[in-house]
Amino acid sequence: MLSVLIPCRNEVRFLARCLDSVLASDYPQERMEVLVIDGASSDGTGELIARYAASDRRVRRIENPDLVTPCALNRGIAAASGDVIARLDAHSSLAPDYLTLCVAHLLSSGADNVGGAMRTVAQDDGLWAPVIVAALSHRFGVGNSHFRTGSTRPRFVDTVFGGCWRREVFARVGGFNPALRRSQDMEFSLRLKAAGGRTLLVPDARCDYYARTRLAAFCRHNFINGEWAILPFVYSDVVPVRARHLIPGLFALLLIATVVMLPWSPWPLAAVGGSYLMANLAASASIAWRERRPLAAVLLPVVFGALHLGYGLGSLWGVILAAGEVRGRQMNDLVRSSEEIPCIRRQY
Repeated sequence: MLSVLIPCRNEVRFLARCLDSVLASDYPQERMEVLVIDGASSDGTGELIARYAASDRRVRRIENPDLVTPCALNRGIAAASGDVIARLDAHSSLAPDYLTLCVAHLLSSGADNVGGAMRTVAQDDGLWAPVIVAALSHRFGVGNSHFRTGSTRPRFVDTVFGGCWRREVFARVGGFNPALRRSQDMEFSLRLKAAGGRTLLVPDARCDYYARTRLAAFCRHNFINGEWAILPFVYSDVVPVRARHLIPGLFALLLIATVVMLPWSPWPLAAVGGSYLMANLAASASIAWRERRPLAAVLLPVVFGALHLGYGLGSLWGVILAAGEVRGRQMNDLVRSSEEIPCIRRQY
């Protein structure tokens, strides 16, 4: 049995497309269930799930009063009856053979987690939409994130979009970290790797992901993602991210440092800023040429800058938030310890 988990909250705009793609899968109907874990949606998502559940016995709604994704996933795992568990995002839609390919490779490869290649698709039309999609699919934009940039062959990687696991993995490694509002999939994959597990990317298994393509929303999303490149360090027992997640923060810090040095010398800023600008322009020109879209050569440098600097500044803010969280924990531990010492208990 395959259990497909779809955590969601206020996703009425995208969920129907996701469910339609799952239910149209060529995976045997009698061996699949679809659990939609709803975090108290108020936009009609609950009613939409109820309509699907009424028309297809494979669909079931589960409440998630905690409202956050890792708790939704853990509730779904607990309620699932399958010996194989797949996780999808409400913003995604699958090729008909996606689940079949993932399960087949999971059973034949010895991998503990299998996922496919993700094609980034624009949520909205507009001037910025095609260039944001291009930036999120290019190595200069997202580094060595192979599920985004693609692969010519199946390969073992650090993480994949969504995932398809044997159920016993969760008994061995534990569930998703409930403290991580974001980055819980990466942290889980790295916990799995630390326990000796392997994650396989299967490029023939294809899905679409509908990304934010309005510039303001894109910038805000990058900043928040940057925060969550750092905050997992507070809540995880493993190194919860990869080097590619930390590079934008280091770049932003270096850029700020060279700006501070301007009164003494402009050359550090020229070296750092100039090197980045040349790389940015080269990547932008390459994409514009490949896609025969001259305007992209003008817009892409802005998008790459918004991606890297937005993420980087978010990471620096994440350092501040993480330091505050660690300090708060230390103070709580100190208070608890002092309450156990009679001579200190009432002296403050």
